[in-house]
Amino acid sequence: MGKATGFMDYDRQDKMAEDPKERIKHFKEFHTPLSKEEQELQGARCMACGVPFCQSGQMLMGMASGCPLHNLVPEWNDLIFQENWEEAYYRLKKTNNFPEFTSRVCPALCEAACTCGLNGDAVSSKANEYSIIENAYKKGYAAAKPVKVRTGKKVAVVGSGPSGLATADMLNRRGHSVTVFEREDKIGGLLRYGIPNMKLEKQFIDRKIAIMEEEGVQFVTGCNIGKDKKAATLLKEFDRIVLCCGASNPRDIKVPGREAEGIYFAVDFLKSTTKALWKNAKQNADGTYDLSLKEGTYISAKGKNVMVIGGGDTGNDCVGTSMRHGAKSVLQLEMMPKAPDERTEMNPWPEWPRVCKTDYGQQEAAAVFGDDPRVYQTTVKEFKKDKNGKVCKAVLVKLEPKKDEKTGRMMMAEVAGSEYTVDVDLVLIAAGFLGSQDYVTKAFGVEVNERTNVKTAAGAYSTNVKNVFTAGDMHRGQSLVVWAIREGREAAKAVDISLMGYTNMYVQ
Repeated sequence: MGKATGFMDYDRQDKMAEDPKERIKHFKEFHTPLSKEEQELQGARCMACGVPFCQSGQMLMGMASGCPLHNLVPEWNDLIFQENWEEAYYRLKKTNNFPEFTSRVCPALCEAACTCGLNGDAVSSKANEYSIIENAYKKGYAAAKPVKVRTGKKVAVVGSGPSGLATADMLNRRGHSVTVFEREDKIGGLLRYGIPNMKLEKQFIDRKIAIMEEEGVQFVTGCNIGKDKKAATLLKEFDRIVLCCGASNPRDIKVPGREAEGIYFAVDFLKSTTKALWKNAKQNADGTYDLSLKEGTYISAKGKNVMVIGGGDTGNDCVGTSMRHGAKSVLQLEMMPKAPDERTEMNPWPEWPRVCKTDYGQQEAAAVFGDDPRVYQTTVKEFKKDKNGKVCKAVLVKLEPKKDEKTGRMMMAEVAGSEYTVDVDLVLIAAGFLGSQDYVTKAFGVEVNERTNVKTAAGAYSTNVKNVFTAGDMHRGQSLVVWAIREGREAAKAVDISLMGYTNMYVQ
């Protein structure tokens, strides 16, 4: 521990966000990092406490407390305070394959469990992580390190999201020959097309993929396994298969008028914007990109009354993207009651704080329109179409919690007579995902559970089909990037043991 009184001597500082009304004019990341010297003082705030909940990743009351990757947070916080940035990078990389992604998109479970946060402000560990990895690229620490010895074993990874990439990275470093198959035109899965550019600029995915290629991983894009290439062919060509296809089935809503034109799943809306942005992207001399949207090449919210159904991260991303399109208005529906602004006695530290979070998209809508776009305890009862079949109105209804007489569980029930109608031109359904797509699971013959996630024994990654493994959202259901990376690491360890009879992988 570098400075015993650091958490008292220095106030928390974090990356500064651009003004909401300015950042909606572009699709680039909008946070300005602290200087190296300022970031080192933030590292000094870490207490090196006796029980570092920040790295525990334990499940408390059904939610993770601390980092599921068990990142060695106190160690690399202290190392940057000691100005040993290179060693901080190596400690960070010991547990996290992709800090360039997590330092941008992770909700910072480490900070929510930080001991400093019990009676003050948590250590800005996410910003410290960002500075460590970006400094490593600048100084060359993050350059490719190809393995010198190959095992002769071949592994196919189906899907290139964070779990697939983590699996591939670990197995390649072990010396196995890894090929990653991706059905989209570019590598990254939901990192590429599910997360908007202003949260994760796509050149940073390309930067890491280039390193993985240099280290020996092969990537095949535009190849939809189960359709373009048979599962039986893969099983013949490779010693092991790892299915990392994500939870790709968006949850729909079934109400009258759902077939109206202008109603889209959130993932399709977000994907169309990202693809349009990068179709004609121009790279500048400094490595940045000029990005612009060409009308008619994407699902546009420009000048429209937008309604987003769903209050999670994806719903917020839809709000932020709509603001950048130039929406006329934005309304976001949440079925559940508004969470409290501060922790309650029933939600003590170090549990994940169940509090109301106003994210970047909601901040931007409030800055432009004057009010938070969210409406709580409300859902859609009916969509109405105009004479051309396009959605023009939505009938909404208020909800209230009621106990189900049969199950005893609390359910959200309609409030009689509470219906009201709003004008809408574009509806985006961000209600989550239901599980894996069956054409993949059926192609390989793997069993699925009641949620259509690929079934394995508890804590295991091998499926009922010999030599076929699974990881990520396809295995555990829709979750965070950090959980996907952890699953990929653990699945790689299981594959390695099955191939070699032992493993030397460091997977906590």
